[in-house]
Amino acid sequence: MAKAIHSMIRVLNEKKSVEFYQSAFALTSIERLDFDSFTLVYMSNQEAAFELELTINKNRTEAYDLGDGYGHIAFCVDDLDAEHARFTKAGHAPRDIVEFKREGILLARFFFVQDPDGYQIEVLQKHGRYR
Repeated sequence: MAKAIHSMIRVLNEKKSVEFYQSAFALTSIERLDFDSFTLVYMSNQEAAFELELTINKNRTEAYDLGDGYGHIAFCVDDLDAEHARFTKAGHAPRDIVEFKREGILLARFFFVQDPDGYQIEVLQKHGRYR
């Protein structure tokens, strides 16, 4: 059986991206691998074994074209309202909280935030299938 272990995104500024993911999601750098033309930074926290891999291509100066194929990565939290307030206070500019319902039944409460490279991140209240 297959097990999901990480998701990779390309970032321009290692320091800025690491600081964002530490501040926003309490991810810490688990391992940093430096190569001639790129650096890999693996980040995780105690909530799950899943890791976020940041790839920093050296000598890259222009922003990556995220295209129209990228969707988002998602994190779930115990208290969405408190996290929204914390993100706002930290200057991460989260979008408004949304309640998503189907046939009048709450499926999810969430907000989106954008990282320094423009990647969209969904933050969901732990509920239903999002645990």
